[in-house]
Amino acid sequence: MPLSVRTTFLGIALAALLAGCGSEIGDSCSISSDCSPTGKRICDPPSNTPGGYCTIRGCDYDTCPNEAVCVRFFPVTQTDVNCSQDSDCTPDELCTLGGFCVPRSAEVRYCMRKCGGNGDCRDGYECRDESLMVDHGGEPVLDPSKPAPDTLQAFCATTTPKT
Repeated sequence: MPLSVRTTFLGIALAALLAGCGSEIGDSCSISSDCSPTGKRICDPPSNTPGGYCTIRGCDYDTCPNEAVCVRFFPVTQTDVNCSQDSDCTPDELCTLGGFCVPRSAEVRYCMRKCGGNGDCRDGYECRDESLMVDHGGEPVLDPSKPAPDTLQAFCATTTPKT
């Protein structure tokens, strides 16, 4: 086999290997290339999460891989305004599951590993259901075409909330 054909074949094989390579959402990581050699997934680094967390930032309800659900977080402090729906808040705020108004601009979305119980999550993580999402500032991003109970998904997140 000529050298140029062998080099081309080796290059194609390596590209195919790299395209299929990459950690799943929720796997441990140190840097983003641990999660995806193509940059499709990022690493929420060990300084933020135990052992790092492979994720996709900026997701929507139907853009996460099958093993994940899109969850929105509000990393800023909530207001003292209680609410039961978005109309209870100002136009630039929305009402969270926890019943507080938060600035819409504070919303950050991440793909998070789906789970059915704590046994589905790795060490240092717990399976957050709807009540734990409220306690820790996370909310599911709901599929607008389905009623809420069909779209809520528990997800694996660090057992220690960040402040």
